[in-house]
Amino acid sequence: MPPVLQSIPDMTESPVPSALTPGVYIVGAGPGDPDLLTLRGLRLLQQADVILYANSLVPQQVLDWTRPEAERIATASLTLESIVPLMVERVQSGKSVVRLQSGDPSLYSAIHEQMDLLATAAVPFEVVPGISAFQAAAAKLKVELTVPGLVQSIILTRISGRTQVPEAEELTSLAAHQASLCLYLSARHVEASQAKLLAHYPADTPVAICYRLGWPDEVIALTTLAEMAVVTRQRDLIRTTLYVISPALRAAPARSRLYNPEHTHLFRPRPLTSKP
Repeated sequence: MPPVLQSIPDMTESPVPSALTPGVYIVGAGPGDPDLLTLRGLRLLQQADVILYANSLVPQQVLDWTRPEAERIATASLTLESIVPLMVERVQSGKSVVRLQSGDPSLYSAIHEQMDLLATAAVPFEVVPGISAFQAAAAKLKVELTVPGLVQSIILTRISGRTQVPEAEELTSLAAHQASLCLYLSARHVEASQAKLLAHYPADTPVAICYRLGWPDEVIALTTLAEMAVVTRQRDLIRTTLYVISPALRAAPARSRLYNPEHTHLFRPRPLTSKP
């Protein structure tokens, strides 16, 4: 039988919470801007005894909130076989551990394998969500990626590289939906990505190329799908780049039904008409 996951009692409800229960707290740090860390993530950082952080993806400023005496361990050069035993040993010695991940832990964060091993070791853990790059991109671009009458779905995906994408999720087939498509981890294969997207999206579909969102050297370039690869190569963008491909980036004015006076619902029932 698979190991039973153990939950950690909530110790972060009060403004000045008490010491953390020993365990691993997997915290999403967001795409880069330290201000996009959640309040829960901030409180955990302020209390943790040990912080393991992906130093290649998490800004140093995020660590400014940790206690001076907290142990900080950079993990960019470490393997799973080194990281998990570190967390297990620290928890078994009575310490609280924050595993600081970039973005949101549910997306391309390799926490599945870490959680499996923590559960096998009977180490309690919890996951704290973070802002993903696609959300930060939409905010920076001041767009809604689900515009009424134009697009109502968002696809988060990547092209095959060292990590293979299942055949059923191949980029060409996903592009057939012509949804708002957010393409992660694909800058090194931008020409192949562009060719697959052009199989279904018009060449003039707007594309936002977002490099290191929330960092001081952030770059956001607006172009078309036909120019996506050229602009990427001109700016020498290889890693930490997100592509947002969507008709919503060039949407005409539109109105949803939610706040339409003709649209009634539980909290805005149809007005009673007076009898003659």
